[in-house]
Amino acid sequence: MIKKIFRFLVKLFLYFLGISIGLVILFKFVPVPVTPLMFIRSFEQISSGEKLVWKHDWVSIDEMSIHIQKAVIASEDGKFTSHNGFDVKAIEKAYENNQKGKRIKGGSTITQQTAKNVFLWPGRSYLRKGLEAYFTVLIEIVWGKERIMEVYLNSIEMGNGIYGIEAASQHWFKKSAKNLTKKEAAAIAAILPNPRKFKATNSSRYIERRKNNIHGQMRLYNKPDYKKS
Repeated sequence: MIKKIFRFLVKLFLYFLGISIGLVILFKFVPVPVTPLMFIRSFEQISSGEKLVWKHDWVSIDEMSIHIQKAVIASEDGKFTSHNGFDVKAIEKAYENNQKGKRIKGGSTITQQTAKNVFLWPGRSYLRKGLEAYFTVLIEIVWGKERIMEVYLNSIEMGNGIYGIEAASQHWFKKSAKNLTKKEAAAIAAILPNPRKFKATNSSRYIERRKNNIHGQMRLYNKPDYKKS
């Protein structure tokens, strides 16, 4: 009986490896059509009787304003082009704040957020964090920085039922992602901590302060050189 269980677990592990690696290789070349979060949000909307909103338009990184790339690096992951998927200092700082009972500030990098959004579900369980670490390493190796940024900006939630920078640009500013200005890019980046609560336009004072802070930090970043990272 123990041997059968062991063989089953080994097969399960090998299937997981094969499927996960296969998906990562596939999505290196193919646009990510849907994510688990998109299904979860749609189910939540239907369950609560809300109008179903699902807007998601994939665009290549060449069709995105360089300003939005700089804005999310400034707001979410300043070391994106130099780390290997994990920002150890940011993780340590988040842990220390948690231990002190302060408001938790995530230490997740753009790579970790991409891994979570594309392959996993929201949550803070050890299982999900372990899988997130696994996929983070995998996409850093297989995709590289430019593809990670492209998938990230096409997949993350940027409003209620709004996914990816093209849908967000159309929703908030009625223009394509490639035409976003610095201030507009900063405005979208400012709402990422909670895009269903915050608004990129007609924003609260808190978001206005975040916009100005991100806009100022963007000046510190040159155009990302993904090939050197």
